Amino acid sequence: MIRIEQIRKQFGEQEVLKGITTVFEQGKTNLIIGKSGAGKTVLLKILVGLLQPSSGTVWYGDTNFTQLTAKQKKSIRIEMGMLFQGSALFDSMTVEENVRFPLDMFTNMTRGEKKNRVNEILDRVELSGSNKKYPSEVSGGMQKRVGIARAIILEPKFLFCDEPNSGLDPTTSIRIDELIQRLTIENQMTTVINTHDMNSVMEIGDKINLLYFGELAWVGNCKEVMGSDNEILQDFIFASPFLQRLRDAAQTGKRLS
Repeated sequence: MIRIEQIRKQFGEQEVLKGITTVFEQGKTNLIIGKSGAGKTVLLKILVGLLQPSSGTVWYGDTNFTQLTAKQKKSIRIEMGMLFQGSALFDSMTVEENVRFPLDMFTNMTRGEKKNRVNEILDRVELSGSNKKYPSEVSGGMQKRVGIARAIILEPKFLFCDEPNSGLDPTTSIRIDELIQRLTIENQMTTVINTHDMNSVMEIGDKINLLYFGELAWVGNCKEVMGSDNEILQDFIFASPFLQRLRDAAQTGKRLS
C-alpha cells in the first residue's frame, strides 16, 4: 500500500499539485486519470522519487519515503517495477537480455538461474520462445509485454505504469490491461497506472483517482463511474462526441443514428 498526504508541488509560481491525499491499495489496479495538464505525470514522478514534493508525505507502508536519503530510498526502489510509456527497451539487446537486465544489475544469481527466471516470466506474459528476437522484430503489443516482464522480473511489491496502452490498437490494449490486472492480483502488487484510456478506466479501474488542475476531483471505482453525478468526471468520461451520443441514447432509449 502507498499512502500520500497533502502532496503539493510547485514549479516557480505555478502550483501543479494542490494538496493531494489518497491511498493506492495493494492487490488492486489504482488509476490516475485526468486531462492533459492535470498533474498526473508529476504525481507519478513524486511517487517513484524522481521528484521531491514541495510539501506533504509519501508513505510506503509505515515508511515515510519523502524523508529518506537517496541511499535509503534504494531499498524501496528495488521493490518497484516500472513500465514506461514507450516500453524503453534496449534496441541492441534481445528480448531475453532486456528482461534479464534487472537480474544482472541487482542479483547474484547464476547464469542458469537467470535464464530459468527469464523463461518463467516470459511464459507468464505469453512470450515463450521470443528470447532471441530483438525489439524491432516484434510488434508494439509484444514490446509492451517485454516491458512488463522486465518490470516484474524482481517480483516487485509496487508496479508503476505510465500510459501502458499508448500507441496500441484497442484489441491489444485490452490484452495489456488484462495482463497487468492478472499479474497485480497474482503477485498482490500495489499497481499505479497513469492513463487516458477509457477502456482501462471502465474495465480494470479498481480504484480511480481523477485529477483536475492539480486537485483530486473524484475517487471511486469502475462500477461507480457511470452512476456518478460528478460533473468533472462526466466531462472527462464523455469528452468524445461518440460517447456523448451513446450516453444520450442510453438515457432516452433511442438508437444511435
